[in-house]
Amino acid sequence: RPRGLSECVDLIPGGRSGVVTRRAVERVGAGGTVAGLDINAAMLDVARSLASTAGAPIRWYESSAEAMPLPDETFDVVLCQLGLQFVPDKAAALREMRRVLVPGGRLLASVPGPSAFFDVMDEAIARHVDAETAAFVRLVFSLYDPERLEALARDAGFRDVSVRTYAKTLRLPAPADFFWQYVQSTPLAATVAQVSDERRAALERDVVAGWQPWAVDGGITYQQNVAVTTGRR
Repeated sequence: RPRGLSECVDLIPGGRSGVVTRRAVERVGAGGTVAGLDINAAMLDVARSLASTAGAPIRWYESSAEAMPLPDETFDVVLCQLGLQFVPDKAAALREMRRVLVPGGRLLASVPGPSAFFDVMDEAIARHVDAETAAFVRLVFSLYDPERLEALARDAGFRDVSVRTYAKTLRLPAPADFFWQYVQSTPLAATVAQVSDERRAALERDVVAGWQPWAVDGGITYQQNVAVTTGRR
């Protein structure tokens, strides 16, 4: 059976859509199968436009994680990178992930934890855009609960389930650059674009000022908590 990986969701700050899928290609090799899925057509357009590493061709699918257009028992590994928190029916998505895995196949799903760093953006967007738009920032970190993650995976039928948490040091561009990269790579972009130039400028000023405690050598350095759920079919 060819080795293969299916990435369910890839949402990476800075517009680097599909980065995990391309890393999977490096591990699978030319004889394998790699599929990348996202419900957002714009994210897939970015993913397709970026050069891929030599190896297996990537098949991109515009699809929800709850109903993947992939056959049963096909993939050795399913990766869900920083995306499970956005899925409305998380239980259905995990059942789908299990369905497409071969017996003994592996799941790896990661979600980020809340931080004071992103609280700055949340509060600034609430002030200068609206509370509903700011709620997206909180949604990004809404599934950081090891007990809930373990229960979701076990209830979906996975065995040998484990949830590991760790802190990763991230080095990012200058505050203003990273802020707009993040906005443009998320659903925030459409709403923020509708506010006045004055409000956007005030939003940027507040975020940049609030991020000064993390500013180092012209960029940003901060620690991001991550929870990684693993399991087997």
